[in-house]
Amino acid sequence: DNHINYVEFTAPDLEKIKAFYSAAFGWRFIDYGPTYTAFTDCGLEGGFEKSEKPVVNGALVVVYHADLTNIKNQIMNAGGNISKDIFSFPSGRRFHFLDPAGNELAVWSDK
Repeated sequence: DNHINYVEFTAPDLEKIKAFYSAAFGWRFIDYGPTYTAFTDCGLEGGFEKSEKPVVNGALVVVYHADLTNIKNQIMNAGGNISKDIFSFPSGRRFHFLDPAGNELAVWSDK
């Protein structure tokens, strides 16, 4: 629990971004439908979500925790704000929050 184990970026063209990181660094990719691809073989796993929105922060840091409800309450009690409530995705569930400085992070669980 409570460790960073995934980082997420956005990109408007997933094929182009996969070609770049494969050629530049040898990363391998696994597609999860037309709007998401995950990368491996780079030290820290992560992914790219297809988005036409301009890149603002550059990356979404994702923290793992087995109990999403408990950690969500801890974050709110510590002064964090939930920016995207708990939702499901192919590998589990997660939510996003803003820290007191406005940085957006996410917490996920496979439970």
